[in-house]
Amino acid sequence: VQLQASGGGLVQAGGSLRLSCAVSGGTFSNYAMGWFRQAPGKEREFVAATRWRNSNTYYADSVKGRFTTSRDNAKATAYLQMNSLKPEDTAVYYCAAGTPIMSTITTPRGYTHWGQGTLVTVSS
Repeated sequence: VQLQASGGGLVQAGGSLRLSCAVSGGTFSNYAMGWFRQAPGKEREFVAATRWRNSNTYYADSVKGRFTTSRDNAKATAYLQMNSLKPEDTAVYYCAAGTPIMSTITTPRGYTHWGQGTLVTVSS
């Protein structure tokens, strides 16, 4: 299974970006899709996720109301729409695929496949 993330870049505070994560080599609809981020000197943290069956979504408190995750099973692609971006959102963003149980859907160990990361920089 391969994940290819794209869509990162430089944006001013208050702006928007949409990240995409294309999945190949597996049955996309079987996977939960997660988004994580890692800022310099910090641990990787959960951002958002969608479950594989009913597409329930989950968000970190820090992005709730600003970020929206979605998935297109026909295109085997997950998305992270990021609005009202803040400088503290600056990080490398990773998409991940896996079959986590509920207690691990917001943790990196719940996912078995990872994309290469895409850098998001928000200037003040």
